[in-house]
Amino acid sequence: MITYIFVTEQLQIIMRRDVFQAIADPIRRDIIGLLANDTLTVNAVAENFEISRPAISKHIRILNECGIISIHKKGRERFCQIKPKSLMPVSNWVEQYRQLWEEKLDSFEEYLIKLQSKKKKDE
Repeated sequence: MITYIFVTEQLQIIMRRDVFQAIADPIRRDIIGLLANDTLTVNAVAENFEISRPAISKHIRILNECGIISIHKKGRERFCQIKPKSLMPVSNWVEQYRQLWEEKLDSFEEYLIKLQSKKKKDE
């Protein structure tokens, strides 16, 4: 019995979602995009997609579990609001590669300029 409880607790720790799991799905990225512009009800979010309402609810639940959105009730409606600071880990991760990408693109641009000038010389 004690082992079973230990295993269950370990599985709960392992199964916690993070912001990277949330943005891995294109539907969730689209939901984040919608909520970046406005606070919307779950139904208003669902109207933007051609998948079932329960599927949208599942995506919203995941975004909420990851802390990317918050959900608050007003009357019978549930409103979803983005929490932009929660996306900072993604921004920080991307930023570390930005300089690498810029260096690679600069290097590629230099290569193309050399090719063009060589081509002009050969003509």
